[in-house]
This record gives sequence, C-alpha cells and structure tokens, in this order.
Amino acid sequence: MTINCKGQLIDLTTPKVMGILNLTPDSFYDGGRYKDEHTVLKHVEKMLTEGATFIDIGAYSSRPNAEHISENEELQRILPIINLVLKEFPNVLLSIDTFRSNIARQCVEAGACVINDISAGKLDEQMLQTVADLHVPYIMMHMKGTPQTMQQFSQYDNLVKEVLFYFSERIAVARSLGIVDIIVDPGFGFSKTIAQNYELLSNFEQLKMLELPILAGVSRKSMIYKTLENSSENALNGTTVLNTITLQKGASILRVHDVKEAVECVKLMQQLN
Repeated sequence: MTINCKGQLIDLTTPKVMGILNLTPDSFYDGGRYKDEHTVLKHVEKMLTEGATFIDIGAYSSRPNAEHISENEELQRILPIINLVLKEFPNVLLSIDTFRSNIARQCVEAGACVINDISAGKLDEQMLQTVADLHVPYIMMHMKGTPQTMQQFSQYDNLVKEVLFYFSERIAVARSLGIVDIIVDPGFGFSKTIAQNYELLSNFEQLKMLELPILAGVSRKSMIYKTLENSSENALNGTTVLNTITLQKGASILRVHDVKEAVECVKLMQQLN
C-alpha cells in the first residue's frame, strides 16, 4: 500500500505519522500558537525530528462553528508558510488541509504534495478535477454540511453503513476523474456526536473494506476530553489510547498534534506483528 509524493513512494504498510501545523488563530487546541517564522520553523523541526512523515498545514479552522474566512485570507496565511518551510526543509512532505481547489492548486505549485479535504470535494465542485490534474495523493474525509453547520447533521439510520456508502460514492467519482492515490478519513468529530464517534471507532476496521489507506484524526478532540471531563490540553494520554486502538483496527496514518507519542505508538504496535 504505497502513495506517490513528488515521485517518492511512501509505503503505508507501516503506519505513518502526520504532524499538524495550524495557522489559524481559533483552532480548538493550538490556535494562534504559530504566528511568526521562528515558532513555525521550530515546531516543524520538532515534528520532523520526532519522526513525522508528513506535515499537514491548515489555514482555515474547521472546528465546530469556526469563523468562515475568505479564500484570499486563507491563501495569505498559507502560501508564505509553505515557502518558508520548504526553504528550510526542502525534502519535507507537505499536506494541505483545504477544501478549496484554487488553494490546493497554488499550494501544490508552491511545493506541497498532498491535499487533505474535509469535504471530499463536496464544498468545491472543482476540487476533484483539480487534484486529478495535479497528480497528488488525496485525503477525503466524511462530513455533512460545513464546519459552521455540521453539528446539525448528526442524524443517521446506520452511521457506519452511511459512512461507507459516502466513501464508495466519493471514491467512484475521484477514480473516474483519474485520481490514483486516495486516503479515507472517517472524520471523527465532524457531524457526529461523541457517542457516534465511539461507534465509528468501534467499527473502524470496517473501513478496510474500501481497500484504501485510512487516516485517523482523533488528536486531542472533544470525544476524548469531554468524556474524561478535562480539556484539550490534558488530552494527550487519551489521544495515545485512541491512536493505539485505530492502529489495531487498521489505521495507516495518524494525524496528530504530538508526533513523538504517536511514533511511539506505531513502534510498539509493530512489535506485535
């Protein structure tokens, strides 16, 4: 199970870790933390040193009820950072967390090599064709509505079945356009209640039916800290527990705020095989 990033084949048979770099002032955990060149580069260096294979950069907050920002503002936040990071770390594999095709195109042209789309192409009808034209791996996530409305759309007759159906339809469209490397992300916390997140986690291995790499993004989310009655700042231990469960159930990529701990999860899990 490999994906092609800038001509480099990444083998996902051994799970990989994707470190998060949020450029948004209002993200639920690290909002506003990386606002100058020094803090950005220090954080990227730390994540790479700790073993991150990918760095996922996002400039549009997708937490529930996040503020909507213009395409221009998203671009102004993200492009200088791509250039900065690639100048310092020319071999880094950058994933771009965006649902806008124009942002995706400009970021890949600037040197990014993966597109991570929370909407699986549903919020921008040009996205899938754009990704196909760019020949980059595409992470498609399950979500209903938008970040501003998604929590209104948590009604399901059969959550797991609906998530699988959603992906089978989105994958078919992506394949028809020529997208080769597809990764699925079930979207923990997106248009799902806490109970539904755990239902999804319980059935995580069913996503293997899609025969594609699976990304797990549970890092410091409310499904952890609300259940434990603490905060995102105190959710690292819970994150490690849930990351371990997703690895047991077939996750290929862990998308995390804390790279060192996730890499340790992968290393320890590999000892069981």
